[in-house]
Amino acid sequence: MCGIVGILGKAGTNVSDALITSLKRLEYRGYDSAGIALLSQGAFYRHRASGKLENLETLQTKNPLPGHCGIAHTRWATHGIPNEANAHPHMTERVALVHNGIIENHEEFRPAFASSDIQFQSATDTEVVLHLIDQALISGLEPVEAVRTTLEKLKGAYAFAFLFREYPDLMIGVRYGPPLAVGYGQGEMYLGSDATALAPLTKRLSYLEDGDMAVLTPHSVKIFNLAGTLVQRPIREHSLAQHLADKGNFSHFMAKEIHEQPQVIRQTLENYLNADKSGLQHPPLPFNWQDISRITIVACGTAYYAGLVAKYWFESIARLPVEIDIASEFRYRTPPLIKGDLAIFISQSGETADTLAAQAYAKTQEQHCLAVVNVPESSLARAVDCVFMTHAGTEIGVASTKAFTTQLSVLAVLAIAAAQARQTISQNDYQHHCMALAQIPALMDEVLLCEHKCREIAYQLSKARDILYLGRGTSYAIAMEGALKLKEISYIHAEGYAAGELKHGPIALIDDTVPVIAIAPSDALFEKTASNIQEVAARKGRVILISDAEGHEKFPHPDFVRLTLPATSPLLSPILYALPVQMLAYHTAVIKGTDVDQPRNLAKSVTVE
Repeated sequence: MCGIVGILGKAGTNVSDALITSLKRLEYRGYDSAGIALLSQGAFYRHRASGKLENLETLQTKNPLPGHCGIAHTRWATHGIPNEANAHPHMTERVALVHNGIIENHEEFRPAFASSDIQFQSATDTEVVLHLIDQALISGLEPVEAVRTTLEKLKGAYAFAFLFREYPDLMIGVRYGPPLAVGYGQGEMYLGSDATALAPLTKRLSYLEDGDMAVLTPHSVKIFNLAGTLVQRPIREHSLAQHLADKGNFSHFMAKEIHEQPQVIRQTLENYLNADKSGLQHPPLPFNWQDISRITIVACGTAYYAGLVAKYWFESIARLPVEIDIASEFRYRTPPLIKGDLAIFISQSGETADTLAAQAYAKTQEQHCLAVVNVPESSLARAVDCVFMTHAGTEIGVASTKAFTTQLSVLAVLAIAAAQARQTISQNDYQHHCMALAQIPALMDEVLLCEHKCREIAYQLSKARDILYLGRGTSYAIAMEGALKLKEISYIHAEGYAAGELKHGPIALIDDTVPVIAIAPSDALFEKTASNIQEVAARKGRVILISDAEGHEKFPHPDFVRLTLPATSPLLSPILYALPVQMLAYHTAVIKGTDVDQPRNLAKSVTVE
């Protein structure tokens, strides 16, 4: 979602270029406008622009802004359309601010301003907060108290960074929900939505907790909790590269990240497979698998589909019942949970607001909480009892690729570990699963060789208005993930269905204009899936069959378009079959000319409801 950067620099310096550089590192989060505001010689200076960050850069090049301290923002629109007036920073003569989040009760304050001289310049909820703080300053309150008394009135989720005209060496940051970090420099201090934004500036960060207010000067940081008590937040060192990620020889980050999957899976599995690949090694668990009666898996979007695959794994080989839910539903269902059971939370960023809220609820129900996450310093990683890292590296493309397959790999490790500990598989099967997992990166290299065929098929898909994906078992989850990928980046309507549900409604959509992508490895469910595919063919549906050589041999229909994948363990086929659906979506989007890496209306990290 929205990205925040703040720099409290040394006197005599100009921080405008550094602010824009940090904003570039936040582009992956998704945004539709951007802006910067700087304080210089008792006055604020500001540039804002809708659209891409290059529009803001153009303004800065034509009219460079002065200032040794400043705040910057990439906005993902909630209240108010994406335009310059609604872009952040917002400011008065006395205060400037940027905001990530939603103020739920902003409307209740507007009538009080109607009889005043205040003229709202935007349609945002944020501007209400700006004028509340401005009025508090006019009444004589110092900045810290002005911010504190205003925040006490607000309902919602927010991260703020504030500058004050009369206090050129002061910056205040506040977090209640969306992430915010304090960066420590030499005679400089920083605020940022994440370590990625601050990597060019500092390696030393403190992560604010909910309710924290950070009061920054060039040489000090004081952090107060929700009760107003001075607290210490640990300073951590991150290892992110200072330079911006580049696309290498690829046209898009998504293409690069698709091709990085064999390597990041290798890196991930190195942390979980023993030296001869016949067994597992993993962080110590704060529970015994034998004592767990039920697992609850909670996630959003693509991570939810990874969890759905894991449900099949845990239930089939570890004989553990699994309840899986979308975080935004789970958090408000407040389901009954048995004390001492396990809740698994899956998130690439570890900052997804709904997932964090779900984890907090599970904790109140005395669940063992485990996170599968890609960012070790994230809010989710810090909140749970145990973390299983995915080691995917930074993922820039909004549509998840390598984060998804590394999540699957780690969840496979957990399911195999559970099965072995619960003695629901033999030692031979345990070793077989581990060695099959070790082979996945090499098999992925083979799958990537079929990209040219995916590109050919994409030309057909790009002309369709509706596309169906079918699968059974774990392939059902990959069907839904494939449909999501296509919707996200090509804007073609697509749906993933359990193949057995075809006759219960979706078959009404089938005609010769609807491509049907069937995900059908030659596993125990292949014959059932083949029957459903035959029903599609009988109604002149355009079948694209993704299977291995054995599957294609079993189903020699002359009119099918085919993608052939290498044979793999039936248990682990979803990791392999994720790649062709990613490539089909990518090449369809390229053909349609959409913004592949930053598709419209989407954000990489959904930090508010």
